[in-house]
Amino acid sequence: MSGLRIAIVGAGIGGLTAGIALHRRGIDVTIYEKARELRELGAGVVIGANGARVYDSLGLLDSIAAIAGKSSTVTMQTWQGQALPGYRPPYPATETYSLHRAEFQNLLVAAMPPGTVRLGHECVAAVEDERGVRIDFADGSTTHADLLIGADGIHSAIQPLVGAKSAPVSEGIMAYRGLIPAERLDGIYDMGLWSLWVGPGQSFLTYPVSDGALLNLVAFVPTDLDVEESWSAPGDVAALAAAYDGWDRQVQDVIAVMDRTFRWGIYDREPMQGWSTDRITLLGDSAHAVTPHLGQGANQSVEDAITLAVLLENSCAADIPAQLRRYEELRVERNRQVREGAREAGQLYRSTGLSPEQQADRIVAIYDRLELRTYDAERVARETLAARA
Repeated sequence: MSGLRIAIVGAGIGGLTAGIALHRRGIDVTIYEKARELRELGAGVVIGANGARVYDSLGLLDSIAAIAGKSSTVTMQTWQGQALPGYRPPYPATETYSLHRAEFQNLLVAAMPPGTVRLGHECVAAVEDERGVRIDFADGSTTHADLLIGADGIHSAIQPLVGAKSAPVSEGIMAYRGLIPAERLDGIYDMGLWSLWVGPGQSFLTYPVSDGALLNLVAFVPTDLDVEESWSAPGDVAALAAAYDGWDRQVQDVIAVMDRTFRWGIYDREPMQGWSTDRITLLGDSAHAVTPHLGQGANQSVEDAITLAVLLENSCAADIPAQLRRYEELRVERNRQVREGAREAGQLYRSTGLSPEQQADRIVAIYDRLELRTYDAERVARETLAARA
């Protein structure tokens, strides 16, 4: 073991991935989650090539592939069903892992030693000094660590502790979400497809999860309401159907077999210049939430996780402040670029003034600019360390 003791607050995808990556490098890590149980959230999550590269290095990619939807083709078409000429996905379907969030979360928990993930621990305060961080929980218990990592989502309780303030920002869009059993879709939808329909003011996304047993649906529509950033706020299937009246027949047929839907508020954060003190840092949505239009929310938290793990691998407690500065140097600008790209992609999907050819050209240009297929966060971190050795 390295001698470092690290506490992570939040057992979402980013926190769990960070825990696994740190543990695999011999670091003593414990993950604290305020929920008393990990709920079965009906939501899909996408791991693209940049995230999959990390899980491959952690020895988890085969397990992830086993529970992923089995897509063979990625399509993008107009709201009337016309393919976008010249469109190509950011990475092939074979490098895209579409997952049921709860199944994925359980897989990551199982990859940690028993007792590493502690449920029912809500962080209410943390006090930092030159020796480390004391962390206080709502049940009256405390713990000490050399480093506290806040991976507790868009409504982070840890964010104020680093002196940063970046409130969630709406882009005027909400989403209807749902999971549909594959047997209801016979003759309606090919479960080997990942499909996105783009149209005036809104878009419609479908992809398989749970080894093809379920179809995940995300329908993005305009809103001027404050919608809860939640995967479990109940929605209205009739309202969803009305929003897509006149769209491609397949879109309407998919909605017609739904029996329930949930509303999801779409928010991100304005970029922060930094999100660390000497002994506390942030990871994932707590630092840099992005809109979901590039499928990069989870992948950016995974990039954060492996970056931190590489930087801390051979570090001692005295090295932590300097390594957190390096972490920010590597991640702040990358996250800013991805946030801007995700917002731009969403606007292109919902464009009213571009031809299908123009939409395709500009969307593909975003993919290429952000290197979504080729970016290797672990390599970038290692090269940074080597250059400064």
